[in-house]
Amino acid sequence: MADITRRLGWRHLRGAPTAHIRHHRSGRLVHDGPGLSFWFRSLTAALSEVPVDDRELAMTFHARTSDFQDVAVQATVTYRISDPAVAATRLDFSVDPDTGAWRGTPLEQLGTLLTETAQQHALDVLARTPLSAALVDGVTAVRERIAAGLAGEPRLPATGIEVVAVRVMALRPEPEVERALRTPAREQIQQEADRATYERRAVAVERERAIAENELASQIELARREEQLVDQRGTNARREAEEHAAADAVRAEAEAARTVRLAEAEATRSVRLARAEAEGAREVGEARAQAQAAWLRVHAEVDVATLHALTGTRLAENLPRIDSVTVSPDVLTGLLARLGTQERA
Repeated sequence: MADITRRLGWRHLRGAPTAHIRHHRSGRLVHDGPGLSFWFRSLTAALSEVPVDDRELAMTFHARTSDFQDVAVQATVTYRISDPAVAATRLDFSVDPDTGAWRGTPLEQLGTLLTETAQQHALDVLARTPLSAALVDGVTAVRERIAAGLAGEPRLPATGIEVVAVRVMALRPEPEVERALRTPAREQIQQEADRATYERRAVAVERERAIAENELASQIELARREEQLVDQRGTNARREAEEHAAADAVRAEAEAARTVRLAEAEATRSVRLARAEAEGAREVGEARAQAQAAWLRVHAEVDVATLHALTGTRLAENLPRIDSVTVSPDVLTGLLARLGTQERA
């Protein structure tokens, strides 16, 4: 929008570099160009402001495919007014001399023209395309068709419009149809995921089997080595037992030989002792016999009275000890009588 100021009944317009200003005064073109700045009188001036910069027109519309499915098309058309003089004569770009605002809605008219033209060509190409093909290659086909259609539209050059670029962002079916179309792909993806899971499980099972086989082989090898160890231990124990038995046999033989030697020595000593005792007993017997014979010879040569005295002495030696003796008169009388009898005899 142009910037207009007032000074003493005059108006001053200052335009932007992207706006083409056309000033007619009394039906005659006075100023024509972009980015102008001039004074004018509002009662005699007819002003037009035509934008010459690139404009983006976003559009969204619905179309139907050959299999009667509804799709939403999102597109953007970039355009510019290449001939402002022609555009100003075909569309109402006049501005209020007091405010600088457009009196009409020229950009909306341009948008309607471009949208309907692009929609017409998009509907035409989608009406001959099934939904599956439209979702795969529809964006490129619609873009090319819209670009070709806008380039061949005679009304646009006649209005001074130049299409710079056409972009189609998306073709989307209805939500229910889109979910239905996603189902096979999701199922396939799920099948691939399940297959990957099964393959991973199979690989894991195979690895577990290999690990179990390795563990079993290790256990078998350990059992075999334990068997060898047990055999070796048995052999060692048997050898040790044999060595102990041999040592015990040697020790027993040595003990037996020692016992025999000790027994022989003891027997020899006993024999010698017995001989010595027998010799001593014989000598003692002989000595006793000689003493007894001598004793008998002595007693044979002694008289009877001496024998009686010796007998009394021997008897007295063998009698028990008498601390006190009590002699009664009867005993004494009998004893004295005997003694007297003996003396008389």
